[in-house]
Amino acid sequence: MINRRALLVLILFSAFLGGCSGVLGEDPRERANEAIADANESIAEHNRLFEQARNTYADVKEQIEAGEDPSGERDRITEAKNTLEKARGNLDDARESLGAVQDLDVDRGIKRYAGLLTEAMDAQLAAEAKEIEFYDLLEEDPALDNNRERALDLLSEIGAGYEKAERAYGEAQDLADSNPNVIEAAPEGGGNADDG
Repeated sequence: MINRRALLVLILFSAFLGGCSGVLGEDPRERANEAIADANESIAEHNRLFEQARNTYADVKEQIEAGEDPSGERDRITEAKNTLEKARGNLDDARESLGAVQDLDVDRGIKRYAGLLTEAMDAQLAAEAKEIEFYDLLEEDPALDNNRERALDLLSEIGAGYEKAERAYGEAQDLADSNPNVIEAAPEGGGNADDG
């Protein structure tokens, strides 16, 4: 069974939450805080959509691994694929927001944390791209008459991709834990696990 995490990540930097003055955009800390707030909103929307696609993925994966025919799930497969594509757009937006932090004059730990989260999002986006490829395969050949091995290979690649993302999110969480005066991660900073 491949273990996949929803990778629920919300970011707060305590250094930005208080003591900032001036007009928004003038102070690098305020600009970083705004970028992080935008990333949080995008991540929250990604996670909501990701979870919608999650149930279909788990059901179809279970059927395939059991040697069953998932062709009766065609409408759900298409819906899950479309939902995941929307979710990916939000994660791209979050990644872009965090990228802006690298150009600001802020604490190195904050830049490192944003960089680690960006790496994790890159790994997650790569795994999600494989998952969309899996859905494409199922749409073309729902019974997997000609593509069962490819589907199983994709399931393996997807699982490895999410594990890579999980490790990167874990590194970011470790950095946040070791710098509590600078970085404050939301509870359950790495997310909650579910089968995938």
